[in-house]
Amino acid sequence: MVRLLPFGLPAAFALSLAACTAADAEPEVGNAESGTANAVGSEADTHPISGLLVIEVQVESGDAAHVFKTELADTPAAQARGLMFRTELANDEAMLFPSNPPAPRSFWMKNTPIPLDIIFVGTDRRITNIAASTVPYSLDSVPSDGIASAVLEVRGGLSEELGIGPGDLVEYSLPE
Repeated sequence: MVRLLPFGLPAAFALSLAACTAADAEPEVGNAESGTANAVGSEADTHPISGLLVIEVQVESGDAAHVFKTELADTPAAQARGLMFRTELANDEAMLFPSNPPAPRSFWMKNTPIPLDIIFVGTDRRITNIAASTVPYSLDSVPSDGIASAVLEVRGGLSEELGIGPGDLVEYSLPE
């Protein structure tokens, strides 16, 4: 039997995380090395809370280009954790969940206290659908409309505020 802490993490897992620094944890979960450049060629950074690599993601919507400092959830562990337990997300922040290989995706809001816009990106890097202002803590499945090459999560309601919608182009470079 696995002992769970009040917020759902197995006690042993939580203790092992507490004992590691972000740099120690990265090789264990397969994140990119800290020297990897982001989408615009500047030095890579890691997020102070998640320890994930931060890249730039740009969404082109009409004549506007919206740039987000984006945490890269590129491992099964990072994707399972996502934005759980986070209490805020700035307007210029996001999290990207790449799909390799591309596949239908479905998300839920378990243990996520803030509403999110879940943006599904097709294989052509265009937005296929957006689940806007998802309900915090909901266990309801939020699916993609078809195959997704990635999913981008931003603050709930931000897509509408910025005019981001289906058909918009999502540009990013993943580290090798």
